[in-house]
Amino acid sequence: MSRADQPLSNRVRQIAMLDIPGGGQVVVDGHHVFVGHMKPPYGTSIIDVSDRRNPKVVADIRLETDASHTHKLRVVGDLMITNVEQNDRHFKRRAKGIAAAEAALRDELGRDPGEAEVAARVGVAPGDMPRLRKAANESYDEGGFKIWDISDRTKPSLLAYQRTHGVGVHRFDADARYAYISTEMEGYVGNILVVYDLAEPARPREVARWALPGQHVAGGETPHWQGLKNRLHHAMRCGDELWAAVWNAGIRVIDATDITDLRTVGAYDYHPAIPEPTHTVMPFENPIGGRRIAAAIDEEHDHLHGRLHGFLWLFDASDLSDLKPLSIFSLGEHASPYSGAPGRFGAHQFHERLDTTLIYATWFSGGLRIIDAKDPSLPEEVGFFIPEPLGDEPSPQSNDVAVGDDGVIYLLDRNRGLHILEFEGA
Repeated sequence: MSRADQPLSNRVRQIAMLDIPGGGQVVVDGHHVFVGHMKPPYGTSIIDVSDRRNPKVVADIRLETDASHTHKLRVVGDLMITNVEQNDRHFKRRAKGIAAAEAALRDELGRDPGEAEVAARVGVAPGDMPRLRKAANESYDEGGFKIWDISDRTKPSLLAYQRTHGVGVHRFDADARYAYISTEMEGYVGNILVVYDLAEPARPREVARWALPGQHVAGGETPHWQGLKNRLHHAMRCGDELWAAVWNAGIRVIDATDITDLRTVGAYDYHPAIPEPTHTVMPFENPIGGRRIAAAIDEEHDHLHGRLHGFLWLFDASDLSDLKPLSIFSLGEHASPYSGAPGRFGAHQFHERLDTTLIYATWFSGGLRIIDAKDPSLPEEVGFFIPEPLGDEPSPQSNDVAVGDDGVIYLLDRNRGLHILEFEGA
């Protein structure tokens, strides 16, 4: 089947499309949708969707510099929380390896290495070396999160700016009382969980920390992994538990009955056999077939030929001390006409509410996939929507998805565009 003949949707139709800069997270709250943008100067957009066919941006928070991005957010009542994280952090971290790469190459070659040789050793293109050397001399101290009063959706007002450490805050969760922040902190290797009390939103107060054994190097611990492979991506509050995706260390379930005394009560790690890191994990709100079921999704990174693409897992979580994988849902490259185009293909994220057996999940160039887990041993795709790339983008890069209480779906592209959709089977 040629690309022109391949269907781009099944049981999902587009209501509207808003051409906005790409983003990292989309949140729907009543008649408003909130988007955290991927790249500065774009920070956060608030969109009025009271008319689903005619969405309108009513507030646009811009960033003053290109040092940070604020691509993640949560909305709780009249509060909005946005992350502050170093922009282009993965690239800039490579700057720390320049000196060691030069020294190693000098020993190996018996001469000073050329710039292209240093670039190859640290993993960048030769043309990127000037920017990388500049980054080596830069410092960053803006990481953290901001709390906004959004009682007037058209005029967000900053209440607090809580700085953390290192590259700052990534994806996180929040409720009416606490923010469950994934951030780097002094004395730790990689992101950990820090819980802040928001009883006084203008004065967030730290009440707890949780980390993997080995992360707290200032406390005498030693990581058994290399670099930042094992770290918190983010933890979702589910009742009295926190469900944590810990990247190349898989899954952890944390007892949060006493928020000041977080204890690990469940774990499952499918790495290194599975190459992609764990992005999000949480249980379904209701039992399925008499069992407690959880879903986990991995994030695809740079794909290597012969390795698995990122995919979705289903677990039997009836006994937290014995989490059992039941099945996976995976897509072959034939599932999207854009799978061979530049950009990622595999899984990334699902809508973080599992109140039915349906999972609304994003596959980068595979778009939106709707998966029914009514039989957890045999998940079935019941609908999909693959956006056509906007402008000169070579492929869609569906990054996040949110579903409103009315069933309307908001599909956010990493590079460009927000698609408003309706599932005919809902």
